[in-house]
Amino acid sequence: MKEHQLYINGEYTQSHGSEWIDVVNPATEEVISRIPKGTEEDVNKAVEAAAAAQKGWELTPNIERGKIVRRLGDKIEENRDRFIDLLQEEQGKDYELASGEIDLAIDYFRYMSEWARRIEGEIVPSDRANENIFIYKKPIGVVAGIVPWNFPMFILARKVATALVTGCTLVLKPSQQTPNTAVEFTKIIDSMEEIPKGVYNLVTGTGSEIGNTLAKHKDVHMITMTGSVGAGTKVMEAAAQNITKVNLELGGKAPAIVTASADLDVAAENITTSRLANNGQACTNAERVYVHESVAEELISKLRHNFENKTLGNPRENKQADVGPLVSMDRIEEVESMVKEAVDAGAHIEIGGERADMEKGFFYKPTILTNVTHDMNIMHEEIFGPVIPISTFKTLDEAIEKGNDTEYGLSSSVYTEDMNEAMRVVNELKFGETFVNRENFEAVQGYHAGMKKSGLGGADGKHGMEDFLVTQVVYMQYKNDKQ
Repeated sequence: MKEHQLYINGEYTQSHGSEWIDVVNPATEEVISRIPKGTEEDVNKAVEAAAAAQKGWELTPNIERGKIVRRLGDKIEENRDRFIDLLQEEQGKDYELASGEIDLAIDYFRYMSEWARRIEGEIVPSDRANENIFIYKKPIGVVAGIVPWNFPMFILARKVATALVTGCTLVLKPSQQTPNTAVEFTKIIDSMEEIPKGVYNLVTGTGSEIGNTLAKHKDVHMITMTGSVGAGTKVMEAAAQNITKVNLELGGKAPAIVTASADLDVAAENITTSRLANNGQACTNAERVYVHESVAEELISKLRHNFENKTLGNPRENKQADVGPLVSMDRIEEVESMVKEAVDAGAHIEIGGERADMEKGFFYKPTILTNVTHDMNIMHEEIFGPVIPISTFKTLDEAIEKGNDTEYGLSSSVYTEDMNEAMRVVNELKFGETFVNRENFEAVQGYHAGMKKSGLGGADGKHGMEDFLVTQVVYMQYKNDKQ
């Protein structure tokens, strides 16, 4: 079993604390590694190193930073199989999604490297004679990146690539449940002499200790965190002490609206993908279905067929497995509790509704719940498991109203062959993303952001990159000898 170290100021180092955290393979329940339970002193040293490196890194020509960011993507590709295996082992992804996540991380580093020459300011007219107004875009400074367990490599790429290309230095905190891919990535950083010491730092530990210390640190200029609403609230509270900028992607409760004019094969296929991707553990997963009563029976039949044909298994042992384990026993117990509560309230288990019969691992059967009413808790609380509750509607107004009736506002979808229905839903839903007749997954050149309790700021594309920049306005007076 491997014992990992922290990475601070270009060197591997032991934590100032003496405690360790076990990392468990969710498919086998075996302890696969241990990470240091970092301390406030560890965080302070990492932030100090990042702050010291900031000036030099910021002054490095943009094109040079871009080349480094691209090389990081190239080196991940060189070790692609290793990253896929680690990701499957620590998080339980099926092979197709694990390989897709690593490829997306590679693509993200390469995509962000291309922004090196595109960070632009402006020149605007002044109201005064002999004066120009220059608007500069500059790096925000030291960034604290807090990465979740469900997409540990892709979201690492989101935070690291964007921070480095914009000229920010970074302290990264991976999830204590899935740190091994971040540790492996750190080996790449350590091997690249062109990355100055202190530009990238890795501190492992708990969110309550490491995350809170980073968020309240006076020398951290932005917290970019992906996680739960509860964790995001604590980060905001801590960051408020220094008015530190927060960039938060939090929970979701994505509605999928299926109208009477929908192509039901398309709807069933994409709702299945959007619900069961990553074993139901993604903020953008379809979390609830509203289907027109006239086509409900047919849609449910097609969904049942899809769910019945999904194979559960240890993804490292069976590349054909479609659904792997949930990340922990706590997740299994939470999903079980939510399903039981819904059934007690009148919901019907169409398929699944229980743990899978496996010798080891945190496996839960893909589950469809019917006869669900909008007032049930399962239609409002994030499930984060392979369970889809289905409710019916009579009018599109009703479907839109119910879709918007949530404290979240991250992802949503609509299935219809009627352009007028599609445009109505798109214009009236209050979500950062709406997918029309396709699965819920975003593109690196788009913009991934939520409304309401789903977060602040966003990621991806030009707008996500600009979140790591601050604006400086210069009023430049000059002499004009001809006047």
